[in-house]
Amino acid sequence: MHKANISEERKKYLRSILIKKVSIKLTQIAIIIAFIVAWEVLAKKEIIDSFITSRPSRILETFINLSRNQLLMHLGVTCKETIIGFLLGTSIGIFVAIILWWSDFLSKVAEPFLVVLNSLPKVALGPIIIIWVGAGTGAIIVMGLAISLIVTIMEILNGFLETDKEKIKMAQTFNCSKLQLLTKIVIPANISTFINSLKINIGLTLVGVITGEFLVSKAGLGYLIVYGGQVFQLDLVMTGVIILATMATVLYGSVVLIEKLLSRTHKFG
Repeated sequence: MHKANISEERKKYLRSILIKKVSIKLTQIAIIIAFIVAWEVLAKKEIIDSFITSRPSRILETFINLSRNQLLMHLGVTCKETIIGFLLGTSIGIFVAIILWWSDFLSKVAEPFLVVLNSLPKVALGPIIIIWVGAGTGAIIVMGLAISLIVTIMEILNGFLETDKEKIKMAQTFNCSKLQLLTKIVIPANISTFINSLKINIGLTLVGVITGEFLVSKAGLGYLIVYGGQVFQLDLVMTGVIILATMATVLYGSVVLIEKLLSRTHKFG
């Protein structure tokens, strides 16, 4: 009888969690729908200037026209540049963070430079990057790296340095080597740090890629947005922004999915 009561309470608890999640999702969807309807109505009644703000029906029409032309090509270009920049930024960032953790001397030397580079407006480096790398895909990827790399290094290095000091001291008393400390204690303790770094890195890389496309690209979502602004096609600009927001959501969702798979593997492994 007691077990049955516990089971019933458990069911109620799980049901309440499910209802809360569904309510949150429905509320979010309702807010989006209300915003779109209000935007369309206000633009149609000329309460807001649809030339400046566009309107959902025209954005949908522009999206359909783009889909029939070169939208997939532009989307593919931005996606490819973002993924390359993301993989390079993540791998280089982890490698540099390991080196700085390994050598306390190098870490102390590099610290002020990392802070300065992180605070430097990366757009200001655009002309320099173009001159060094050339006005092409390479410059766009380097711009993505410039924005995401330093943050990745600092995030992961901070996680390494915050690893449980007591565990490290105990391992050192058993004469563990630096490599053993890294592979057996530091890295396993910072799986969540790696995941958080991936979440930050994917967004920053996309920002860097779009910034690079604003400057030099002849294809990609950034190019579409800039071109729309230059010819005063605000429908194209708004469509590009919405597609970009959708792409950012999908990329972030992919990282979250990787996190769930890793946590499930770790749990059952």
